[in-house]
Amino acid sequence: MKLVIQIPCYNEQQALPAALAALPRQVAGFDCVEWLIVNDGSTDETVEVARALGVDHVVSFPANRGLAAAFVAGLDAAVKHGADVIVNTDADNQYDAADIPVLVAPILAGQAEIVVGARPIDETAHFSRTKKLLQKVGSQIVRLASHTHVADSPSGFRAISRSAALQLNVFNRYTYTLETVIQAGQKGIPITSVPVHTNGPTRPSRLVKSIRSYVMRSMVTIFRIFMVYRPLLLFLWLGLLPVLLGGALFVRWGVLAWVEAPPYGRVPSLIVGAMLVLIGFQLWFFGLLADLLAANRKLLEDCQVRLRRLDAEAVVSPSHDGHPPLRHPTSTPESPRTRM
Repeated sequence: MKLVIQIPCYNEQQALPAALAALPRQVAGFDCVEWLIVNDGSTDETVEVARALGVDHVVSFPANRGLAAAFVAGLDAAVKHGADVIVNTDADNQYDAADIPVLVAPILAGQAEIVVGARPIDETAHFSRTKKLLQKVGSQIVRLASHTHVADSPSGFRAISRSAALQLNVFNRYTYTLETVIQAGQKGIPITSVPVHTNGPTRPSRLVKSIRSYVMRSMVTIFRIFMVYRPLLLFLWLGLLPVLLGGALFVRWGVLAWVEAPPYGRVPSLIVGAMLVLIGFQLWFFGLLADLLAANRKLLEDCQVRLRRLDAEAVVSPSHDGHPPLRHPTSTPESPRTRM
């Protein structure tokens, strides 16, 4: 069993030494523990510092692509390096690395495939009251959207099994935290959370530049995730409001037409009501189309998972006939060899 601990990095030469010094090289249940950093277009000495401190693998972007892209690239690289479990943590040493055995325990026990570390929000002194409240409200919304029981959805301290890593996709450039939790719930990937400890802040957060910006981005993220994973439900709710308003105007026109004669003065209300009902039905129709597209997306994701698995499990062996190296899939339940 191999554990890969990944750290997305962007100009982290100052904070990275403390974060790496805290990482374990041995974790119960694993034969091998390796470190991987994703250099997200850093312009300082992040890569050189990481290599000097013994990082096993480095994935580099030529330019900054954002935290979500770095997270996904790290998962892909970790899987290709043979990881059975991947732990994601931050370069600013926000999370206590001593909790990694606690974080991976549910995966080793077969109870979950994704484990999110729940921070002690109420006990975190450097979190303002507003931020604490928003963290709780945001996590509650994500729980409702994903049908999961993750206590701290924005937490980036999480353990992910190889199987789950092959299935995850992130479409949002801002952050991966909310999307992956909702995606896991929609895909039926077992997910849970465990309480973890945190360290004091070493630098200001780069993700939360202001509460207002964080709230707006989070709301947009949740809305986009609903459009991708629950389009029919979303458009049904969006279309319900104009249909109800239009229906209310129809009823009003009917009542006034019965009481007052002639009802010609109420024709504008009738026209507005008809327009609202048409808008509502159009939104419902868009929901049906989006639901069909979502079904097609699921088929494409199944194909993607199979291709990822074959690519990750391929073993390159030298060819004796001068042709390019052949890829031999390992014998697993999902490989073509066992399906034939």
